[in-house]
Amino acid sequence: MQATPGASLTPDGGVPRSASGAVPPAHRVRRRLRLFTGVAVLAWVLDVATKTVAVDVLRDRAPIEVVPGVLDLTLTRNPGAAFGLGTDLTVVLTLAALVVVGVVLRLSVRIADPVWAVGLGLLLGGALGNLTDRLLREPGPLQGHVVDFLRLPHWPVFNVADSCIVAAAAVIAWQSVRGTALDGARTTDGRAPGDGPAASGGTRGGAEGEQ
Repeated sequence: MQATPGASLTPDGGVPRSASGAVPPAHRVRRRLRLFTGVAVLAWVLDVATKTVAVDVLRDRAPIEVVPGVLDLTLTRNPGAAFGLGTDLTVVLTLAALVVVGVVLRLSVRIADPVWAVGLGLLLGGALGNLTDRLLREPGPLQGHVVDFLRLPHWPVFNVADSCIVAAAAVIAWQSVRGTALDGARTTDGRAPGDGPAASGGTRGGAEGEQ
């Protein structure tokens, strides 16, 4: 016997489910939006906090060795992009960061996949972290220098925001290779989730159970 549409509830929140037990997309989107927001806020707060501590502790002092030969802390201020590029394009880089933030926020309302929520959350948090420096630090609005303080061997000095952006790029690349859309649908073979032999078997099993 089939349940009356809309009558089935989840045990934890009263969210209506379909006869197959799937949560409606709108509820899934809201859940992933909360995950996206939480990751973005955590990344941004962590970046701002560590930069504040770095400026207070590392200003006018020699680098602090954390892991010998692997990681040390040294304060630098970067007017350009990663690897010291674009040092004369601070305003352009600031405007580009604003565009990135706007695009990610626009995409966020379509996220229904947890991996995308984490990836885009990291991207937004990292972009906001460095954008905060561009807007608020010296020498002035839109021209502020980004605080970097983490140094690895043979690698430019970076910060938490940079790490979040690199991690976000890896997640986005992975999702693209897998062919996973923002809503969680697999697009590589052109089939929607639930298509294929497994889904057909489940449907037949359900039909036999009702006979």
